[in-house]
Amino acid sequence: MQPDNESAMKEQNSVLIGNPFPWYAQMRRESPVFYDAEQKSWMVFRYEDVKRVFADWQTFSSQIPYPSEQSDLTQSLVYTDPPKHQSLRSLVAKVFTARRVEELAPRITQITNELIDKVQGQNRIDFIHDLAIPLPVIIIAEILGVPVEDRTDFKHWSDGIIVSDPAALQAMGDYFRHLLKQRRQHSGKDLISDLIAAHEAGETLTAQELVAFCILLLVAGNETTTNLLGNAILCFNEYPEAWEKLKRSPELLSLAIEEVLRYRSTVQGMERFTKVETQLAGQMIPAGQMLLVWIGAANRDETQFDRPDEFVIDRNPNPHLSFGNGIHFCLGAPLARLEGKIMLSAVLERLPNLRLDPNATLEFLPSMGIHGVKSLPVLL
Repeated sequence: MQPDNESAMKEQNSVLIGNPFPWYAQMRRESPVFYDAEQKSWMVFRYEDVKRVFADWQTFSSQIPYPSEQSDLTQSLVYTDPPKHQSLRSLVAKVFTARRVEELAPRITQITNELIDKVQGQNRIDFIHDLAIPLPVIIIAEILGVPVEDRTDFKHWSDGIIVSDPAALQAMGDYFRHLLKQRRQHSGKDLISDLIAAHEAGETLTAQELVAFCILLLVAGNETTTNLLGNAILCFNEYPEAWEKLKRSPELLSLAIEEVLRYRSTVQGMERFTKVETQLAGQMIPAGQMLLVWIGAANRDETQFDRPDEFVIDRNPNPHLSFGNGIHFCLGAPLARLEGKIMLSAVLERLPNLRLDPNATLEFLPSMGIHGVKSLPVLL
């Protein structure tokens, strides 16, 4: 890595978490692929390069080549390549088809209205804690078949896993090991029971992979939607005319959600590992190297998007990479989109004056990989 890039990164580290976008733009221009000695990884910023890394799993593997230890997370779908990846993915793919997800719409609508009923009439609420956290946690808990009364623990562990807290990962792993033991004795009509049945029918699913699956689905199933909803409110606060336009033309909501995903992608970066020596944007990368692929930078690439640093509510087409690309395209994308659409539609209709509290101090999640705020005080 060049010395000037190194010093530039150190200077910007303090502001990167909340606003990494100027740094992304600089890196796309000056060093679209470079080696960061501090992180011991290659950074990838441009749209075409990010898309290629996601698509070419034979070269850019999801599997950690030398994990320090096999944890509950390293066994999950996210960290596997074919053929293992296909067999794991097929086990849950049927739960997340567009048709199966659409069948959840009445339940999502019911929960959304119950949550809004609780806050309607108040002057000030925390949008994240009152609306954006409970909806996806309840839904993913019901899909998995885990008690909704445990959702406070889920959220606590899930937040810990996002910032790589080993204690949170251990606690959630232990919880699911206990729950899986219970379900083996008394199965139900839920995804955990289906996974156990597949495991016992001889599918290539180890006991640890079962636990990893549950953790992945719970974390991905709530963090993505919570931050999509919170980031939507941030976008509408930054572009109030977009919120007004949406109130006049609610049919634009689906396009608006795609633009939120592009403009403030929940997942900003992901890891990949080179299986073989390869060339990317003129840089020769040896085998066995880690890459940090910046989705948030790709989604603002001026070669792909007109006015990339503006929130354009009716942007169409919008080929963002927020759900990935290729074989690891996010299984939960239809569910996140549906939850986002139902909640924001209800907010437009029932809380039309919702706006960010001007006295609020926003604190972003302490992670470069996940973009969102810890809380979001709004006035109604």
